[in-house]
Amino acid sequence: MSMDLSPLGLGGAQLGNLYHAMSGETAEATVRRAWDEGIRYFDTAPHYGLGLSERRLGAALAAYPRDEFVVSTKVGRVLEPQAAEPGERDDQGFDVPATYRRGWDFSRDGVLRSLADSLTRLGLDRVDLVYVHDPDDHFTEAAEDAFPALLELRDQGVVQAIGAGINQAPMLSEFVRRFDLDHVLMAGRYTLLNQPALDELLPLCLERGVGVVAGGAFNAGILATAEPGRIYDYATAPVDLVWKAQEIAEVCARHGVELPDAALALPRTHPAVTSVVVGAHAPDQVALNVRRAAAKIPAGLWHDLVDAGLVRAGVLAAGGRP
Repeated sequence: MSMDLSPLGLGGAQLGNLYHAMSGETAEATVRRAWDEGIRYFDTAPHYGLGLSERRLGAALAAYPRDEFVVSTKVGRVLEPQAAEPGERDDQGFDVPATYRRGWDFSRDGVLRSLADSLTRLGLDRVDLVYVHDPDDHFTEAAEDAFPALLELRDQGVVQAIGAGINQAPMLSEFVRRFDLDHVLMAGRYTLLNQPALDELLPLCLERGVGVVAGGAFNAGILATAEPGRIYDYATAPVDLVWKAQEIAEVCARHGVELPDAALALPRTHPAVTSVVVGAHAPDQVALNVRRAAAKIPAGLWHDLVDAGLVRAGVLAAGGRP
Protein backbone atom coordinates (compact mmCIF):
# COMPACT_ATOMS: atom_id res chain seq x y z
CA MET A 1 0.00 0.00 0.00
CA SER A 2 1.36 3.40 -0.95
CA MET A 3 2.42 5.82 1.76
CA ASP A 4 1.24 9.40 2.11
CA LEU A 5 3.40 11.84 0.16
CA SER A 6 3.06 15.60 0.01
CA PRO A 7 1.23 16.56 -3.21
CA LEU A 8 4.34 18.38 -4.40
CA GLY A 9 7.77 16.87 -3.87
CA LEU A 10 11.28 18.25 -4.34
CA GLY A 11 13.35 16.37 -6.90
CA GLY A 12 17.04 16.15 -6.12
CA ALA A 13 18.72 16.15 -9.53
CA GLN A 14 19.47 19.88 -9.41
CA LEU A 15 20.97 19.46 -5.93
CA GLY A 16 23.53 17.29 -7.72
CA ASN A 17 24.45 20.15 -10.08
CA LEU A 18 22.37 19.01 -13.04
CA TYR A 19 23.44 21.10 -16.07
CA HIS A 20 25.19 23.71 -13.92
CA ALA A 21 26.62 24.04 -10.44
CA MET A 22 24.92 25.55 -7.44
CA SER A 23 26.71 26.39 -4.22
CA GLY A 24 26.27 24.37 -1.07
CA GLU A 25 24.60 27.36 0.53
CA THR A 26 22.08 27.62 -2.31
CA ALA A 27 21.37 23.90 -2.11
CA GLU A 28 20.68 24.13 1.62
CA ALA A 29 18.49 27.20 1.14
CA THR A 30 16.56 25.41 -1.63
CA VAL A 31 15.71 22.48 0.65
CA ARG A 32 14.87 24.87 3.49
CA ARG A 33 12.53 26.85 1.23
CA ALA A 34 10.83 23.63 0.16
CA TRP A 35 10.24 22.79 3.82
CA ASP A 36 8.90 26.27 4.55
CA GLU A 37 6.51 25.92 1.61
CA GLY A 38 5.09 22.70 3.04
CA ILE A 39 6.94 20.14 0.95
CA ARG A 40 7.63 16.96 2.90
CA TYR A 41 8.64 14.53 0.16
CA PHE A 42 12.21 14.61 -1.13
CA ASP A 43 13.55 12.37 -3.91
CA THR A 44 17.20 11.75 -4.71
CA ALA A 45 19.54 9.12 -6.18
CA PRO A 46 23.23 8.16 -6.24
CA HIS A 47 23.19 9.01 -9.96
CA TYR A 48 22.49 12.69 -9.24
CA GLY A 49 25.85 14.38 -9.11
CA LEU A 50 27.74 11.17 -8.20
CA GLY A 51 26.27 11.25 -4.70
CA LEU A 52 26.36 15.02 -4.24
CA SER A 53 22.57 15.30 -4.21
CA GLU A 54 22.26 12.75 -1.43
CA ARG A 55 24.93 14.45 0.66
CA ARG A 56 23.38 17.88 0.27
CA LEU A 57 19.83 16.68 0.88
CA GLY A 58 20.77 14.77 4.01
CA ALA A 59 22.73 17.67 5.43
CA ALA A 60 19.83 20.07 4.90
CA LEU A 61 17.18 17.72 6.28
CA ALA A 62 19.22 17.13 9.46
CA ALA A 63 17.63 20.31 10.82
CA TYR A 64 14.14 18.77 10.80
CA PRO A 65 12.37 15.99 12.76
CA ARG A 66 12.98 12.69 10.98
CA ASP A 67 9.42 11.46 11.29
CA GLU A 68 8.03 14.55 9.54
CA PHE A 69 9.43 13.95 6.04
CA VAL A 70 9.70 11.18 3.45
CA VAL A 71 12.93 10.49 1.56
CA SER A 72 13.24 8.27 -1.47
CA THR A 73 16.43 7.18 -3.16
CA LYS A 74 17.27 4.60 -5.80
CA VAL A 75 19.25 1.44 -6.44
CA GLY A 76 20.68 0.00 -9.63
CA ARG A 77 23.82 2.09 -9.91
CA VAL A 78 26.78 1.85 -7.57
CA LEU A 79 29.51 4.48 -7.40
CA GLU A 80 33.14 3.41 -7.74
CA PRO A 81 36.05 5.77 -7.02
CA GLN A 82 38.21 6.50 -10.03
CA ALA A 83 41.25 8.59 -10.84
CA ALA A 84 40.22 11.74 -12.70
CA GLU A 85 42.33 14.10 -14.73
CA PRO A 86 42.62 17.64 -13.30
CA GLY A 87 39.47 19.50 -14.22
CA GLU A 88 37.73 16.40 -15.61
CA ARG A 89 33.96 16.64 -15.12
CA ASP A 90 31.17 14.10 -15.06
CA ASP A 91 29.98 13.15 -18.55
CA GLN A 92 26.30 12.56 -17.73
CA GLY A 93 25.07 16.11 -17.35
CA PHE A 94 26.14 16.92 -13.79
CA ASP A 95 28.69 19.65 -13.13
CA VAL A 96 30.81 17.69 -10.65
CA PRO A 97 34.36 16.28 -10.71
CA ALA A 98 34.59 12.85 -12.35
CA THR A 99 36.03 11.27 -9.22
CA TYR A 100 33.55 8.39 -9.32
CA ARG A 101 32.13 6.23 -12.07
CA ARG A 102 28.67 4.70 -12.16
CA GLY A 103 28.36 0.95 -12.47
CA TRP A 104 25.11 -0.88 -13.16
CA ASP A 105 24.41 -3.45 -10.47
CA PHE A 106 20.93 -4.89 -9.91
CA SER A 107 22.16 -7.88 -7.93
CA ARG A 108 21.07 -8.47 -4.35
CA ASP A 109 24.53 -7.50 -3.12
CA GLY A 110 24.47 -4.44 -5.35
CA VAL A 111 21.12 -3.35 -3.93
CA LEU A 112 22.33 -3.79 -0.36
CA ARG A 113 25.57 -1.96 -1.03
CA SER A 114 23.86 0.88 -2.87
CA LEU A 115 21.37 1.41 -0.06
CA ALA A 116 24.08 1.29 2.60
CA ASP A 117 26.16 3.84 0.68
CA SER A 118 23.12 6.08 0.25
CA LEU A 119 22.38 6.01 3.97
CA THR A 120 25.97 7.05 4.66
CA ARG A 121 25.80 9.95 2.22
CA LEU A 122 22.39 11.03 3.50
CA GLY A 123 23.42 10.71 7.13
CA LEU A 124 20.13 8.93 7.88
CA ASP A 125 19.36 5.70 9.66
CA ARG A 126 16.70 4.85 7.09
CA VAL A 127 15.12 5.87 3.83
CA ASP A 128 11.39 5.51 3.48
CA LEU A 129 11.01 4.57 -0.17
CA VAL A 130 13.49 2.87 -2.51
CA TYR A 131 13.08 2.72 -6.28
CA VAL A 132 14.85 0.47 -8.77
CA HIS A 133 16.37 3.12 -11.04
CA ASP A 134 16.36 3.09 -14.86
CA PRO A 135 16.39 -0.68 -15.49
CA ASP A 136 15.50 -0.18 -19.20
CA ASP A 137 18.34 -2.39 -20.44
CA HIS A 138 18.42 -4.61 -17.37
CA PHE A 139 14.91 -6.02 -17.10
CA THR A 140 15.92 -9.58 -16.24
CA GLU A 141 18.42 -8.59 -13.56
CA ALA A 142 15.95 -6.17 -12.00
CA ALA A 143 13.13 -8.71 -12.04
CA GLU A 144 15.17 -11.65 -10.79
CA ASP A 145 17.42 -9.93 -8.27
CA ALA A 146 16.71 -6.28 -7.43
CA PHE A 147 12.98 -6.47 -6.73
CA PRO A 148 13.20 -9.67 -4.65
CA ALA A 149 15.94 -7.97 -2.61
CA LEU A 150 13.76 -4.90 -2.01
CA LEU A 151 10.76 -7.04 -1.12
CA GLU A 152 12.93 -8.78 1.46
CA LEU A 153 14.10 -5.45 2.88
CA ARG A 154 10.52 -4.26 3.14
CA ASP A 155 9.45 -7.49 4.86
CA GLN A 156 12.28 -6.96 7.35
CA GLY A 157 11.19 -3.38 8.02
CA VAL A 158 14.46 -1.95 6.70
CA VAL A 159 12.48 0.18 4.21
CA GLN A 160 8.83 1.08 4.35
CA ALA A 161 8.01 1.14 0.64
CA ILE A 162 9.50 0.04 -2.67
CA GLY A 163 9.00 0.78 -6.33
CA ALA A 164 10.56 1.53 -9.69
CA GLY A 165 11.57 4.77 -11.36
CA ILE A 166 11.98 4.94 -15.11
CA ASN A 167 11.30 7.16 -18.14
CA GLN A 168 8.85 4.80 -19.81
CA ALA A 169 5.41 3.39 -19.08
CA PRO A 170 5.35 -0.18 -20.50
CA MET A 171 8.14 -1.56 -18.31
CA LEU A 172 6.67 0.08 -15.23
CA SER A 173 3.38 -1.65 -16.04
CA GLU A 174 5.15 -5.00 -16.25
CA PHE A 175 6.81 -4.46 -12.88
CA VAL A 176 3.46 -3.50 -11.33
CA ARG A 177 1.93 -6.72 -12.69
CA ARG A 178 4.77 -8.90 -11.41
CA PHE A 179 5.54 -7.42 -8.00
CA ASP A 180 3.78 -6.01 -4.97
CA LEU A 181 5.02 -2.45 -5.39
CA ASP A 182 4.01 0.56 -3.32
CA HIS A 183 4.93 3.36 -5.72
CA VAL A 184 6.26 3.97 -9.19
CA LEU A 185 8.11 7.09 -10.26
CA MET A 186 6.92 7.82 -13.77
CA ALA A 187 9.05 10.45 -15.49
CA GLY A 188 7.70 12.45 -18.40
CA ARG A 189 4.99 10.01 -19.51
CA TYR A 190 1.87 11.83 -18.38
CA THR A 191 2.42 15.40 -19.45
CA LEU A 192 0.79 17.98 -21.67
CA LEU A 193 2.88 16.68 -24.57
CA ASN A 194 2.92 12.97 -23.83
CA GLN A 195 0.29 10.71 -22.22
CA PRO A 196 1.22 7.05 -22.92
CA ALA A 197 0.71 6.21 -19.24
CA LEU A 198 -3.03 6.40 -19.91
CA ASP A 199 -2.88 3.21 -21.98
CA GLU A 200 -2.13 0.82 -19.15
CA LEU A 201 0.07 2.09 -16.36
CA LEU A 202 -2.26 4.57 -14.67
CA PRO A 203 -5.36 2.33 -14.74
CA LEU A 204 -3.29 -0.63 -13.53
CA CYS A 205 -1.81 1.36 -10.64
CA LEU A 206 -5.25 2.62 -9.67
CA GLU A 207 -6.61 -0.93 -9.71
CA ARG A 208 -3.75 -2.29 -7.60
CA GLY A 209 -3.40 0.59 -5.17
CA VAL A 210 0.08 1.57 -6.38
CA GLY A 211 0.82 5.24 -5.88
CA VAL A 212 2.18 7.08 -8.92
CA VAL A 213 4.75 9.81 -8.43
CA ALA A 214 4.86 11.96 -11.55
CA GLY A 215 8.24 13.35 -12.48
CA GLY A 216 9.25 15.32 -15.54
CA ALA A 217 6.04 17.34 -15.71
CA PHE A 218 7.90 19.98 -17.72
CA ASN A 219 9.45 17.33 -20.03
CA ALA A 220 12.90 18.63 -19.01
CA GLY A 221 12.22 22.25 -19.92
CA ILE A 222 9.94 22.74 -22.91
CA LEU A 223 6.91 23.26 -20.63
CA ALA A 224 8.69 25.09 -17.82
CA THR A 225 8.11 28.63 -19.08
CA ALA A 226 5.14 30.58 -20.41
CA GLU A 227 6.80 30.64 -23.82
CA PRO A 228 7.78 27.03 -24.66
CA GLY A 229 11.44 26.18 -24.31
CA ARG A 230 13.58 24.19 -26.70
CA ILE A 231 14.61 21.21 -24.55
CA TYR A 232 12.48 18.06 -24.50
CA ASP A 233 13.48 14.97 -22.50
CA TYR A 234 17.05 16.26 -22.07
CA ALA A 235 17.68 16.86 -25.78
CA THR A 236 16.84 19.50 -28.37
CA ALA A 237 13.09 19.44 -28.91
CA PRO A 238 11.81 18.40 -32.35
CA VAL A 239 10.24 21.30 -34.21
CA ASP A 240 6.82 19.65 -34.30
CA LEU A 241 6.79 19.35 -30.50
CA VAL A 242 7.74 23.01 -30.10
CA TRP A 243 4.84 23.94 -32.38
CA LYS A 244 2.51 21.69 -30.38
CA ALA A 245 3.67 23.26 -27.12
CA GLN A 246 3.02 26.70 -28.58
CA GLU A 247 -0.51 25.66 -29.58
CA ILE A 248 -1.13 24.34 -26.06
CA ALA A 249 0.21 27.59 -24.60
CA GLU A 250 -2.22 29.58 -26.76
CA VAL A 251 -5.18 27.53 -25.53
CA CYS A 252 -3.96 27.98 -21.95
CA ALA A 253 -3.68 31.75 -22.46
CA ARG A 254 -7.30 31.94 -23.58
CA HIS A 255 -8.22 30.52 -20.16
CA GLY A 256 -5.88 32.87 -18.29
CA VAL A 257 -3.50 30.01 -17.48
CA GLU A 258 0.25 29.92 -18.03
CA LEU A 259 1.76 26.86 -19.72
CA PRO A 260 3.80 25.71 -16.69
CA ASP A 261 0.75 25.96 -14.42
CA ALA A 262 -1.15 23.60 -16.69
CA ALA A 263 1.89 21.33 -16.97
CA LEU A 264 2.00 20.86 -13.20
CA ALA A 265 -1.76 20.43 -12.99
CA LEU A 266 -2.24 17.76 -15.64
CA PRO A 267 -0.63 14.83 -13.77
CA ARG A 268 -2.70 15.63 -10.69
CA THR A 269 -5.93 15.21 -12.65
CA HIS A 270 -5.48 11.43 -12.49
CA PRO A 271 -6.52 9.76 -9.22
CA ALA A 272 -3.59 7.32 -9.32
CA VAL A 273 -1.09 10.19 -9.04
CA THR A 274 -0.18 10.84 -5.42
CA SER A 275 2.62 13.39 -5.85
CA VAL A 276 4.33 15.49 -8.50
CA VAL A 277 8.09 15.84 -8.05
CA VAL A 278 9.80 18.96 -9.38
CA GLY A 279 13.43 19.99 -9.08
CA ALA A 280 14.75 23.49 -8.44
CA HIS A 281 18.05 25.32 -8.86
CA ALA A 282 17.29 27.98 -6.24
CA PRO A 283 14.90 28.81 -3.41
CA ASP A 284 12.91 31.23 -5.57
CA GLN A 285 12.30 28.47 -8.10
CA VAL A 286 10.82 26.30 -5.36
CA ALA A 287 8.45 29.11 -4.41
CA LEU A 288 7.49 29.61 -8.06
CA ASN A 289 6.74 25.90 -8.50
CA VAL A 290 4.60 25.90 -5.36
CA ARG A 291 2.67 28.90 -6.66
CA ARG A 292 2.21 27.26 -10.04
CA ALA A 293 1.02 24.02 -8.46
CA ALA A 294 -1.62 25.97 -6.53
CA ALA A 295 -2.99 27.74 -9.62
CA LYS A 296 -6.67 27.21 -10.34
CA ILE A 297 -7.18 25.47 -13.68
CA PRO A 298 -10.61 25.80 -15.30
CA ALA A 299 -12.09 22.44 -16.29
CA GLY A 300 -12.86 23.97 -19.66
CA LEU A 301 -9.14 24.12 -20.45
CA TRP A 302 -8.86 20.33 -20.57
CA HIS A 303 -11.97 20.10 -22.75
CA ASP A 304 -10.59 22.65 -25.17
CA LEU A 305 -7.24 20.89 -25.35
CA VAL A 306 -8.98 17.59 -26.07
CA ASP A 307 -11.28 19.19 -28.66
CA ALA A 308 -8.23 20.67 -30.39
CA GLY A 309 -6.54 17.27 -30.50
CA LEU A 310 -3.68 18.53 -28.35
CA VAL A 311 -4.15 16.07 -25.46
CA ARG A 312 -5.83 12.69 -25.40
CA ALA A 313 -9.48 12.29 -24.49
CA GLY A 314 -8.41 9.95 -21.71
CA VAL A 315 -7.41 13.02 -19.71
CA LEU A 316 -11.13 13.72 -19.32
CA ALA A 317 -12.12 10.09 -18.87
CA ALA A 318 -9.70 9.54 -16.00
CA GLY A 319 -12.25 10.86 -13.54
CA GLY A 320 -9.67 12.76 -11.59
CA ARG A 321 -9.39 16.18 -10.03
CA PRO A 322 -10.11 19.13 -12.35
